[in-house]
Amino acid sequence: MKNILVLCTGNSCRSQIAEGYLRHFAGDKANIYSAGIETHGVNPKAIQVMAEDSIDISKHTSNNVDEYISIPFDYVITVCDNANEACPFFPGNVGRFHQNFPDPAKASGDAKQVMNEFRKVRDLIKAYAKDFIASCLKP
Repeated sequence: MKNILVLCTGNSCRSQIAEGYLRHFAGDKANIYSAGIETHGVNPKAIQVMAEDSIDISKHTSNNVDEYISIPFDYVITVCDNANEACPFFPGNVGRFHQNFPDPAKASGDAKQVMNEFRKVRDLIKAYAKDFIASCLKP
């Protein structure tokens, strides 16, 4: 069983969405965790856009990366540049991956425009998560 950590700045949007999709695509082949350099709580709009795609992340919690230092991760995925730069050292043979996704929490405009940005980022993360699982968790 592989251990995968998704790391972001606040563990509120991008890493939560990635955790949801990685769990979905990995099934029982991996333990998926997400964390932040800080904790900002799970963004309600992230919960909403994931529910639109039939994935429930409403029970996810916002966790600090320090909570997971003792877990032997096989892969650490940073989903924003800030987390990539501030990522702590994980001992062992840990595969490090980085993909900077736009922060939907910084979207501006009316409610519809903001939700459309969340959907756009969700779809980018979904494609990345699907490809990641297909390439890193080959049978």
